[in-house]
Amino acid sequence: MDNHQAPLVTRIRHELTRRTLTVSRVERMPPGMVRIVLSGAELLGFTSLGFDDHIKLFFPPENDGQGLAPAMRDFTPRRYIPERGELWIDFFLHEGGPATSWAEQARVGQTLQIAGPRGSAVIDPASIDVHVFVGDETALPAIGRRLEELPAAARAVVVAETAAGAAGPPFANQSAHQVLWVSRDRQQGPGASALIEALRGIALPRERCFAWVACESRAARAIREYLRDDRGFDRRWIKAAGYWQQGAPGAHEPVPEEA
Repeated sequence: MDNHQAPLVTRIRHELTRRTLTVSRVERMPPGMVRIVLSGAELLGFTSLGFDDHIKLFFPPENDGQGLAPAMRDFTPRRYIPERGELWIDFFLHEGGPATSWAEQARVGQTLQIAGPRGSAVIDPASIDVHVFVGDETALPAIGRRLEELPAAARAVVVAETAAGAAGPPFANQSAHQVLWVSRDRQQGPGASALIEALRGIALPRERCFAWVACESRAARAIREYLRDDRGFDRRWIKAAGYWQQGAPGAHEPVPEEA
């Protein structure tokens, strides 16, 4: 990789605001996902400038116990349409957890509180020749948003892992993208082996190629190490995050450049 430059990233801070919104639409989507569309007067002033921004969602205690704090989880704003007053949030319906429990029963008219985002990291696509996206179902909202926001001529490579036999969602402008769906090994559970093996078969340029990785925390670290050590990526050209961590509900962490 060219060590004399890095992708142009502009970091923008936002005022942290907590909002109470109303469910206006519920849509079932592959692979095992549901899109909740939120609306309401308190959306006025909402800002999300980065495709991988995250906001806090506050879910009521499942047993309706008095005095219990709501469960908080991080989610990507899939799309915000200010002229329609809509905020889209895509949920991956995995086993258990307050987010899945709430999304499975969500109905039009229910309310949900959100907060954020605190800030945005806006990555200039003009500084990148090839965009590489690697992740599991939890990464699909950010990947889908980024593909929609990229210029039509941008070249993107997507390597996404889903449960065996699950169909992935359609992405916008697929003519400019290479999309590879990888089946997760049920016996192995979360891990990076299938994603790394898929990456081995993809030719990537040595310069101006930016990789974005989001999946289980330890898998994200392994993929980052593979890209850096085996494929020669400069660490500045990789952004990796653990969108979840096995055995640690609610975990969401960046993978540091030094990791």
